This record gives sequence, structure tokens and C-alpha cells, in this order.
Amino acid sequence: MRWCVLLVLVLALTASAQDRFTVGSKSFTESVLLGEILAERARREGLNVRHTASLRGTRLVFEAVKSGAIDAYPEYTGTLLREVFADQGLSSEVELRAALAEIGLAMSAPIGFNNTYAIGVMPATAEEFGLSTISDMRRAPNLRLGFTNEFIERNDGWRALKGAYGLPHEDVRGIDHDLGYRALGSGAIDAKEVYTTDAKIEDMGLVVLEDDLAHFPRYDAVWVYRADLPERLPAAIAAIEALTGILDERGMSSLNAQVDIDGRTEAEVALNYFETGGAAEGTLTFGERTRQAIADIPRTTAQHALLVGASMLLAIVLAIPMGVLAARSSRFEQVVLGGSGILQTIPSLALLALLVSVLAITGAVPTIVALFVYSLLPIVRTTHSGLTQIPQSVRDSARSLGLPRGRMLLDVELPLALPSIFAGIKTAVVINVGTATLGAFIAAGGYGEPILAGIRRGDTMLILSGLIPAALMAIVLTLLLDLLERVITPSGAHSNSS
Repeated sequence: MRWCVLLVLVLALTASAQDRFTVGSKSFTESVLLGEILAERARREGLNVRHTASLRGTRLVFEAVKSGAIDAYPEYTGTLLREVFADQGLSSEVELRAALAEIGLAMSAPIGFNNTYAIGVMPATAEEFGLSTISDMRRAPNLRLGFTNEFIERNDGWRALKGAYGLPHEDVRGIDHDLGYRALGSGAIDAKEVYTTDAKIEDMGLVVLEDDLAHFPRYDAVWVYRADLPERLPAAIAAIEALTGILDERGMSSLNAQVDIDGRTEAEVALNYFETGGAAEGTLTFGERTRQAIADIPRTTAQHALLVGASMLLAIVLAIPMGVLAARSSRFEQVVLGGSGILQTIPSLALLALLVSVLAITGAVPTIVALFVYSLLPIVRTTHSGLTQIPQSVRDSARSLGLPRGRMLLDVELPLALPSIFAGIKTAVVINVGTATLGAFIAAGGYGEPILAGIRRGDTMLILSGLIPAALMAIVLTLLLDLLERVITPSGAHSNSS
């Protein structure tokens, strides 16, 4: 009977996932906002919708829709031509649609606006160096440039721009897109790449340098979606088609400003778009932003606790036996310690991107798997260390009592090694709480969500609403583990293990 119930639950969850329309977006305001607009429109079509927001970078979000982890997301034709399909040398919309069809994807008609790349500088910088076009930058080789890492690496990004214009600049720094505006305003950098519909261009009074060699193509906003969507979820296609030809550059920039300048959430702006045609009542006050940030802490705390708790439970269950095995067998010692050490060296974002591609899902599951991987090494090593440092005389005494090997491990060795094991668990917990914030890059929620949103909007209160609870969670969990250690560790174990 229990297996039948489990099967029914699995089938129900599978059916629910199949009926759900999953929208994705990249980790900048306009993409998240467009994702929210599509999600809201789909809800009005009666669909069960999930918005997987702020996926880090073009490659990650494209792999997510390609693998089926998401059903649709906003993209730009220039990005598809010059970055995603750069190796195919595509030059027309017909060729682009054919290339997408070959991998099970399709593209809508344009949403209505062109958001291309440009180079932005402060007015004082433009006046000092006589800058009005990108070609003029050749006369100012000492300009400090701040570009996103994606723009630096993209086929249509910095390297191509440098080659096309013969630019001599070498002082190029990688920086987050939204933080780049702060750096520009503070004078830390002299120029950065901008998206032409960014609201901060007008707000900061930036000078946008003319692309006088027409290096950048048109980046018409479109919807990229799974080719099976018309058959699987016809209402989703109705929502997508209703959102083509609806926004020009000025309209999109105005909506972006409600998030980046006025401090409203993307979900609120998307709802207003349908309810009031995009009108808003003005900039939120500091008090309103503070209340908004605090009100979301219980939800993000629950999400973060799930990520940390599930991954730590899995790690403890597997890592302690691995540490025992390494301590008991010299043949497996190097394999276990070396293998867990190698896993620890994998960059966090690279592992998350790989898991999204392999598992074809975003959110909590791949994040928990990644956190589990990073928790193994500290627990394995401290378990191994605690067991191998037990004096031989203690083992000899246990054997003289006739204890079998299994009982000696459970009754003598593990209790004596507990202080060392707990040290590893506490280290893993602190690492987990901090690393779990990166799960926001693949829509896992938690404290990383307000931190990323705060960076996008330049809202310190939002950043603090993720940063402070994360620090408190690490402290509280460490204190609880200290208490648990004192309760279950036999008296004298601390002195014996030291």
C-alpha cells in the first residue's frame, strides 16, 4: 500500500510539472522584468506558472531552455546570432529560426524594442577626453574600462569591439553590470558597456558614445521557447503571442526605471503593466523599501534553511562513513581524501551550471547537490583525522576486552573522534550557509535572492536583508552544534582527542 501511495505521489508531481509553464530570465533588471510580464500574462491565461528568475548568464539560461528546465525566456536576436550560434555564421532571421528548430526551440516575433550594446561615460570624462564616438576612445588609451565578465568573453563583446575599432586599452576590469554603474559614478572606472534601454543612462546623465562603425547589430527582444510548447501548453503560446510588438525602447526604459530608480519589485511593475498600463505612483520611500525587505525575510529564511539542512544531512550521512573507510584502509585513504578534495576545487557557479544542464532542472535540487559536494571534504577529513589520532593504547585496551571491530568503532572510536567530527560539520555548515546564496543564480531562492535583487537595484537595504540573516543563521547553527556536541560527547573525549 505504501508503495502505491508513493507511486501516486510521484505521478501527481510529474503531471503537475508537465502542466506548469516555467519562465526563465537572466540576472539583469530588464530580463527579470520581461520574465515577470510573461509570467503574469500566462497566469491570466489560466496557467500554473513558475518564474525561474536571475539565471546567471546567456549560456546558462540557453542551456536551461534547451534541456527543458525552463519553457521560455526573453532573449535578443543579436545575442543569438553573435554569441549562441557564433560558430555557425548565421546572418538572417530565417537561418536563426532554422538553427533553433534543429535543437527543439522556436522564436517569437519581436517584442518591439531594440536593446543593443553601447559604451557609456560620465559627462566630465567625455569632455576631458573629447569623446563622442567609440572611435574617439583611441585618443584616450589610459581610460579605465569596467565590463561584465560575460561581455569580456562574448564573441560580440570586448575583444571583437577592440579589434573592430583598433582600441589600445589594456586596463579592463570585470565587474557586475549594475555595480558597474556605481563604479562609473564614483570614478573607479571611466567607461562601461551599457544596454541602451537601461534606465540609469538617463538617471545618471551618461554620454552614450556613438557606434560610428556600426559594430553592434540590432538586439531585438524576442521570446525563445520550447518547440513542443504549442502542443503541450497552447495557452502559453497565446501568452507569448500577446506580448509581441507591445513595447518600444522608451516604454521598456520607463519600466526598467520603476525597478532600478523607484525601487519597485519586478513582479509589482509587471502587475501594474497589466492593471494600469505601466503607470506608477513614484519612488518608494526608504521606510517602504525597508518594510518590503523585512517582510520577505521569513520566506527566504525557510528556503535557505531547506538548502542548508538537506545538503548537510546528506553530507553527514555519506561523509562520516567515507572518513571511517579512509581511516580503516590505507588503500582507500588517498582515493577518498583526494576525490573529495578535487570536488572542492570545482568553481561553484560552474558546478551549478553543469548540474542545471545535466539534471534539466533549476532551483533547489541542483543547489542542494552542489552544497552537498562542498560539504564532503571538511567532514571526511576531520572524521579521518579524529579516528587516526586515537592513541594505539586505547585501541589495544578495547581489543583486550574482546570487543568486535564494529562495536569498537561505535562504542570507542567514534565517541572519541566526535570533537573532531563536529569541527568538520561546523566548518561545513558555515561554508554551506554562505555558498547557498549562489543558489539564487539558478532560482533556488534563499538569502541570495534579496542580495542579487539589491545589487541589481542598487538597494543596500535589500542586500542587508539577505546578508545579515545569513550571518545570523551561520552563528545560530554553530551554537546549536556546540550545544549538541556537549550533550552527546562522552566526558573525557575532548581531552583524549587533543
